[in-house]
Amino acid sequence: MRGASRKWAAISQAAQRRYSEGMRRVVCIALMVLAGAWAADVVALNVVRPKELAGQLAGHRAALVVLQVGPNVLYRSKHIPGAIYAGPANRREGLDLLLSAVVKLPRDSQLVLYCGCCPWDHCPNIRPAVEMLRQMGFVHVRALYVPENFKADWIDHGYPVEEGAAK
Repeated sequence: MRGASRKWAAISQAAQRRYSEGMRRVVCIALMVLAGAWAADVVALNVVRPKELAGQLAGHRAALVVLQVGPNVLYRSKHIPGAIYAGPANRREGLDLLLSAVVKLPRDSQLVLYCGCCPWDHCPNIRPAVEMLRQMGFVHVRALYVPENFKADWIDHGYPVEEGAAK
């Protein structure tokens, strides 16, 4: 029986090694798929980085329509100068506010949306707002890429802000 036990132990160890290698491959593939999905999401949303947007706003403000699609408390605290409060897009009321903010705009308007309530990959407001605007026929919709939040990625970098109630 000892020979059979040793043989079984060797087979068992080989199977465990193959299982571990297989699981590592599965985990690796899953991580690559998730990273690809994130990258595709960033591309699909057509993002603009804070530094780039700040430069564009300094250069030709009239060509851009900036819409804040997050909580009103964030807008009232500090927001991008000239931004229009368009409501939190994760709720029907917010999408209705966004609709009323853009309904009369030409469909080729240069729109930039931002929220800043939380890290980019958890934001409940950007994607619904972009989707609605695309369905309405807007062709130049960009989202401000805010990796952490509006304070960390815009205010703390010294980009311009203003305070006040929704316009």
